Amino acid sequence: STTSKNSLETSLLQLECHFTWTLLKQHVSLESLEDTIVDHIKFVTESNITDYNILCYVCHLKNSNEEALKNLKKAEEAVQKLYPGETARRSLVTWANYAWIYYHMQRYEEAQTYVSKVENSYKKLSSTTHGRIQLPEIYAEQGWASLRFGNNYFERAKNCFENALKIEPDNPDFNAGYAIAMYRLENLAERYCEEIRPCLEALKHAMELNPKNTTIMALLALELQRLKQVDEGERYIEEALQITPDFPVFLRYAAMFYRRKGEVYKAVEILKKALALTPKSVFLHHQLGLCYKFKILELKRVRYIPQEKVETFIQFAIYHFKKVIDKKPTFVSAHHDLANTYALGKRYEEAEEVFQEVLQRNNLSCGDKQELYFHYGNFQHFHMNSESKAIKYYIEGLKMEKDSYGRKKCREAVEMLLKQKIKRSLGDATDFGTLGLVHNLNGEKQKAIECYEKAIALDPNNEEYQNALFELQLSI
Repeated sequence: STTSKNSLETSLLQLECHFTWTLLKQHVSLESLEDTIVDHIKFVTESNITDYNILCYVCHLKNSNEEALKNLKKAEEAVQKLYPGETARRSLVTWANYAWIYYHMQRYEEAQTYVSKVENSYKKLSSTTHGRIQLPEIYAEQGWASLRFGNNYFERAKNCFENALKIEPDNPDFNAGYAIAMYRLENLAERYCEEIRPCLEALKHAMELNPKNTTIMALLALELQRLKQVDEGERYIEEALQITPDFPVFLRYAAMFYRRKGEVYKAVEILKKALALTPKSVFLHHQLGLCYKFKILELKRVRYIPQEKVETFIQFAIYHFKKVIDKKPTFVSAHHDLANTYALGKRYEEAEEVFQEVLQRNNLSCGDKQELYFHYGNFQHFHMNSESKAIKYYIEGLKMEKDSYGRKKCREAVEMLLKQKIKRSLGDATDFGTLGLVHNLNGEKQKAIECYEKAIALDPNNEEYQNALFELQLSI
């Protein structure tokens, strides 16, 4: 009946699970997310419950509810194996997911059965507390799921793990999740030129509680490397290589460490080993592509360029970057990595095609778009020899107000280019006018005024410059 369906819908919305945590599929590439989780299940049995539950949700988003049910069954089996004494407590998210899947399959009675199972378990667990008990592992489940769904969810992941830690401050798993969230937030803050909340202490604390967790060790090593404590970082990488020589999640970070240190051959060896273990990993393909691109640029600086070697590396890099964008179209930086590699191989039409496809998307984040304008500006400047187009795209990046790494690069590039032009040709009005615009977009009003005054001196009848100057003088 309608009333019972309505009351079922009301109860479903009160459950704590992947269906009520608003994890949106437009923020991920479902196929590569599925690959990632399947790989993780193979190598990390202790988080199987979490993984099977997320996999159930991903299957649902891919419209295969039958598959979703199979994964929930596996989650239940994992609970039996890992927590035989607390089945109900450890199954709350799984049962809630069951209820939602059955509801989507229009099997309302079964959905109701699972809703009741969850509600009764909470009653039993909460018998001593007033109202519903807050379970730390449910916060943690939401935290792990949030980490899987990408940048937009890292802040939420941190908050979830914080809530879990308020209840169990020394839980190794919650501390690991918290440290990973902090690490990712720090990387994000760097990209958006925001205030950095250091993650070093969180990583160190998590490592004390998880002395065998090599993912945490590797992130700690990368953080130390970022803080210029490379030798100390490398000690952790070497120790972790002894503990888990065949764990792909760790290997990919170890490879990143060596690539950033400039030991690209070592990075490639490690990545190939990891790729043999998890051949579908988008992350590994991307890292390999970056290593080959590094080698191309290195060889191009040599006096007698070994052309065949360069060609080979270009082929390799293109192969790996293509793999990435096929599997994960949302991975924007991989697109400009591919386009730039085409350009290095003088395959300009293909580079242009890759750039255009992404430039025409309307769902890009601000930082992605600014970085894209920077790379496309460089392509126009250094490969197409069009300074005017380069300037146009750098300025597009600047026009987007939000500060980011990409915006900073656009600003540096366009200022340098304009100053060179002015020096070279003693500057025409347009160059000064454009530089005035650049300073204005950066909030450097005094510098902007000086530039517009020079532009007007060279082109007295230009209304655009006169208006810009007038507005600036009013605003000061």
